[in-house]
Amino acid sequence: MDPISLQLDTKNLWSCLVRLLSKDPEWLNAKVKFFLPNMDLGSGNEALDPTQRVILQLKELYTQGPATWETFIHCVCMELEVPLELEVPLLSTWGHGDGVKRPLQSCGSSPRPKQSRKQQLELAKRYLKLLRTSAQQRYSGRIPGPGQPLAFQQAYIPPILQWHRATAPFNTQEGALMGDPKTEDGTDVSIRDLFNTRADKGPRVRVLLGKAGMGKTTLAHWLHQKWADGQLDRFQALFLFEFRQLNLITSVLTLPQLLFDLYLSPEAGPEAVFQYLEENADGVLLIFDGLDEALQPCSSRETADSEALGPALALFSNLCRGTLLPGCWVMATSRPGKLPACLPTEAATVHMWGFDGPRVEEYVGRFFSDRPSQEAALAELRADGHLRSLCAVPALCRVACICLHHLLPGSSPGQSAALLPTVTQTYVQMVHALGPHVYLSGKSLMGLCEVALRGLETGKVIFSAGDIPPPTMAFGAALGLLTSFCICTGPGHQETGYAFLHLSLQEFFAALHLMASPEVDKDALTRHITLNSRWVLRTKARLGLLDHLPSFLAGLASSACRRFLSHLAQQDEAWVGTKQAAVVQALRKLATRRLTGPKVVELCHCVSETQEPELAGLMARSLPCQLPFHNFPLTHADLAALTNILGHRNAPIHLNFEGCPLEPCCPEALAGCGQVENLSFQDNQLKDQDVLNIVKILPCLPRLRKLELQECQLGVHEVEMLIAQLQKCPHLDEVDLSDNGLSVDGLHRVLSAVSTCRTLAELHISLLRKTVVLAFASEPEEQAGMHKSAVFLDSLVPQTPSELPLRSQKISLSGNTLGDEGAAQLAQLLPGLGPLQSLNLNENGLSLDAVFGLAQCFSTLQWVLQLDISLRECQLEPLSLLRLCETLEKCPGPLEVTFTGCGLSQEHVEPLCWLLSKCEDLSQLDLSHNSISQESALCLVEMLPSCPGVQEASVNLGSEQSFWIHFSRQEEAGKTLRLSECSFGPEHVPRLATGLSQAPQLTELTVEEPWVGRAGVLALLEACTQASGNVTKISISETQQQLCIQLEFPHQENSEAVALRLAHCDLGSHHSLLVSQLMETCARLRQLSLSQVNLCDDASSLLLRSLLLSLSALKKFRLSNNQFGEEDTRVLLGALEGKQWLKRLDLSHLPLGGSTLAVLTQGLSHMTLLQSLRLSRNGIGDIGCCHLSKALRAATSLEELGLSHNQIGDTGAQHLAAVLPGLPELRKIDLSANGIGPAGGMRLVESLALCRHLEDLILGCNALGDPTALGLARALPRHLRVLRLPSSRLGLEGVRSLGQALDGCLHVEEISLVSCEIDNQTTKPLAANFVLCPALEEIFLWNNPIPPSMAQRLQSQEPRLDFAFFHNRPQAPRGT
Repeated sequence: MDPISLQLDTKNLWSCLVRLLSKDPEWLNAKVKFFLPNMDLGSGNEALDPTQRVILQLKELYTQGPATWETFIHCVCMELEVPLELEVPLLSTWGHGDGVKRPLQSCGSSPRPKQSRKQQLELAKRYLKLLRTSAQQRYSGRIPGPGQPLAFQQAYIPPILQWHRATAPFNTQEGALMGDPKTEDGTDVSIRDLFNTRADKGPRVRVLLGKAGMGKTTLAHWLHQKWADGQLDRFQALFLFEFRQLNLITSVLTLPQLLFDLYLSPEAGPEAVFQYLEENADGVLLIFDGLDEALQPCSSRETADSEALGPALALFSNLCRGTLLPGCWVMATSRPGKLPACLPTEAATVHMWGFDGPRVEEYVGRFFSDRPSQEAALAELRADGHLRSLCAVPALCRVACICLHHLLPGSSPGQSAALLPTVTQTYVQMVHALGPHVYLSGKSLMGLCEVALRGLETGKVIFSAGDIPPPTMAFGAALGLLTSFCICTGPGHQETGYAFLHLSLQEFFAALHLMASPEVDKDALTRHITLNSRWVLRTKARLGLLDHLPSFLAGLASSACRRFLSHLAQQDEAWVGTKQAAVVQALRKLATRRLTGPKVVELCHCVSETQEPELAGLMARSLPCQLPFHNFPLTHADLAALTNILGHRNAPIHLNFEGCPLEPCCPEALAGCGQVENLSFQDNQLKDQDVLNIVKILPCLPRLRKLELQECQLGVHEVEMLIAQLQKCPHLDEVDLSDNGLSVDGLHRVLSAVSTCRTLAELHISLLRKTVVLAFASEPEEQAGMHKSAVFLDSLVPQTPSELPLRSQKISLSGNTLGDEGAAQLAQLLPGLGPLQSLNLNENGLSLDAVFGLAQCFSTLQWVLQLDISLRECQLEPLSLLRLCETLEKCPGPLEVTFTGCGLSQEHVEPLCWLLSKCEDLSQLDLSHNSISQESALCLVEMLPSCPGVQEASVNLGSEQSFWIHFSRQEEAGKTLRLSECSFGPEHVPRLATGLSQAPQLTELTVEEPWVGRAGVLALLEACTQASGNVTKISISETQQQLCIQLEFPHQENSEAVALRLAHCDLGSHHSLLVSQLMETCARLRQLSLSQVNLCDDASSLLLRSLLLSLSALKKFRLSNNQFGEEDTRVLLGALEGKQWLKRLDLSHLPLGGSTLAVLTQGLSHMTLLQSLRLSRNGIGDIGCCHLSKALRAATSLEELGLSHNQIGDTGAQHLAAVLPGLPELRKIDLSANGIGPAGGMRLVESLALCRHLEDLILGCNALGDPTALGLARALPRHLRVLRLPSSRLGLEGVRSLGQALDGCLHVEEISLVSCEIDNQTTKPLAANFVLCPALEEIFLWNNPIPPSMAQRLQSQEPRLDFAFFHNRPQAPRGT
């Protein structure tokens, strides 16, 4: 009689159990392997009688403790056909209760005396054999779970591995000897390639980066198994650790303890064994799986002492740095993201991409054992693109195969794949597929779901037997959803751990619990609808385990899952529909936010999973026209999800992939996307096949106009392939291949390649500026009969021009130091180039003789459009200039001439004037930056009438130092002359007027001069009455001493009338004001600005009122910063009534109280076209704000509203908030320096959230507090560019919430949080939030309690942080 049965007085029950299990020894073997993963089921037990073997196995299970035994009994009753008369006593007796606790098994080793050298080698040899035997035992006897066909245990298919180009250590000669013909950086990596290196010394570290489900853990175990089988023979010892297990170890360790106490103990002599490993470290490989899951701190302290204590991650760090076990190999796997700083910079990074098409088919072929099933599955796969994309992820490929195995029998072609439209529904089908083999209890399934969610919420992926109820454990084991393994929680402490087959499976069941559990309300559910940045931030002491949870929740929100959830939750479909609607609503809110690239990709996956076209359309419309993706890996599935969303968009979009490692064939997912207009790949590692993949999809992008492949390390061969394929893309306008390291040697090959492009219109190659740009004509027919290609060739050696196959119209040879010899060769070459458009010879060190030689040959050339002669920094003597001008006269036009920085003086005016009068084909003359005097400028302006083609001239003798003249061959109205900072006074006006009187084409004159301040406003306005044309703009600012007058004149032939335009503008005299004449002259005045001028006298007020009444076309009126009394203000405002065309109104600093404001609001109610209203420092107050708000209801076109410094409180703010949603075009609002508190602030931000075009939000110097900040963070305007909240009494909570809301905002350019009590601890996360804001230029944090040392450190990491107003002084104490 068995002693256990005697002890428990269950002799009959024990015997029945033994007899039952003796009928199915394979099942019992599988269960023993599951619960006791380290137990040897091999030859030692084969000699036993079958019954005795069953008894021995049952004893082992029983001694594990009550939890394991109880779970085993539940498995027996659930999976085997147990008679009812046996099932009841089994469950009632052993279904729960106490048992024998399993004793702790020590993996440690005690000290041993020193051994001789021969004995040391023998001990090491025995340990290495034991290490390999242990690994063989670990992977032997892997039997399929109950109900699963044998074919489910298929052979391993290695995924695609690819070196990160910047860190590839591949030795090309070594790779070639191994038979790999493709050994250049960036190529696919074979498993053997992983452990090739150039260097024989130093750290040999490999980091495999792959998204969840790519097979990182599977690869690690496969390498371990291959080593155990003797196929990885370069390594004598291989140790495999998983950080998810190492996280359970709370004590510090030495390296020998890690290797021997926690992994495998030597039979004897651990010191001798470790010494051998140190001496032969190049034959030792340590694999650390799940580096991103490591929770211990990463120490920066290096130690070479093998007996030094530290957490597991610190030991890993020193192994990587080569201070422990120097010369050993270390391989780590991780999800992409921010990796620990302990990794050395020379660590080689390998991207793991999962399966390509051939690998998917090979996997499917091996999964199905019989040929008909293989063919049927492959047919489904080849006919369904979405299914192929799904199977690119190895974990999903296995799930899909399980579903196909269940669905294919009895289904018609295509029917099975149709049932797997999303990842989530594929998992649901997997549950159905596994269900028929075991009774699919909703209670058991929900129990497993609860365990999954509890694990995710507590950061747990490894469970002990006590964490999972025995019936739930039995259910998970029966369906093959759980796996078991031996874990060490410390030296001498070993137990069995359990985990879901992979993390995404745990996330799926957690999502099921959230959707089906009545204990989870809608608020708790929607809190899990968040988007990750895809960067693993090591700032929390828990794992980032929510990669796919939001996506699974989105997938379960699909109407296709409603019936399944209803059955699982035992609720009606209306109850399920309520939860699904909550998920969709949460996604709808996210769809309208500005998101970073990783979050956009994740949201695309989520929205695609819902199968909601309306939601997809909302997201598609909300995406910006330029969508950037920076520095994170992208897979085919990612771009497929993006393409799916873009299919619901009408507007074009620009996609920019910068620094993003791309899965092979990834661009193919964009094929057929009709919304892509610009496609840019910058700083990406592209191989030959990648370039071909991109080119292959170009004809499938009907809207594509521009392709950029910058900084992609393309070689000449790749460029040649690309150019050869571009002829298949007739719709493409431009291809930019800049910054790809093109050399002079490669230039000729590129030119040869482009010579075959029939549609090429322009080619710009600049080796100096690393530029290669190709432009194409839309139709080849446009080039018939004429070579219209353009070539820009920079940085060429002097001998090169004569050898180039130029057949183009634009030539740029700037920056090449051609010298006179190169210029002479060019002059001989030019006549044979065909029609030319322009020639640029800047920065070539040419002498004047060389310039003359080139200019002489210009007259013999055929010019298509224009000749561009540019001479910069070339000192010209007057005679030389005259000689050059005589040569240019013979050149065909249009002619553009640039003489900048040539030291022109009064002596050069005569030849220049001669050029103006003689060169009828002159198109443009640029004389900027020559320090031209006022007298020289007057001479040149006087010459303008002799050039009938003059169209526009601009002279600035002040800070800009610009002087240019444009000419036109066509007789056009609207000629313009701009004179600014020329110091023209009254004494110059007669001479200027005389010259301009000969230029009847002149129709517009703009004068800006600093001498206005002494002339007086009345005198300046009186001058306007002398114009015979119509004044359209008057801007006067006495304090700034600026006058700007813009006039439009009808075409006149009467030269005397033209002369009157300025001849009568004697600004020194004071004529009596003729009001009627002023009204007539300014009847078409559209802009009137009289800021900071003296208008206090009655005459000025009367003039202004009379003028305003006559201005029916006035659109812009500014009267700010003037000293008016309340009565004068009221009279002036009355004159604005009826100005319905007014678009901009600035009345700042005017007293607007009582009746005055009433007059203004009466006028505003009719200004329906008003776009800008500025009323700062007007004393409006709460009552005035109430009246103003009512008037603003009519201003539906308002874009800017300025109400700062107006003593507006919460009541006034609430009045404003009521009307703001009715201003749909509002882009800027300034309510700074008022008395608005939290109540008014909260109401304002709620209202401003409805202003969809808001860009500038200025609310500083108000006691807004945290409630306003929290409200603003919840509904941040999506187009926000400027946010100013200085001195707003924000607390730490408010600042943090704003920082999180601003994280990744694409448009924000400026943020001001001056004097906001931001301390040291708040600044760090705030700076991290702003890292992913690409447009952000300044973050003002003045006058906050941040120590100068911390401010300096943070500013070195994020230069956009601005901590002090005076950068050369230390930050002043707060409050000063």
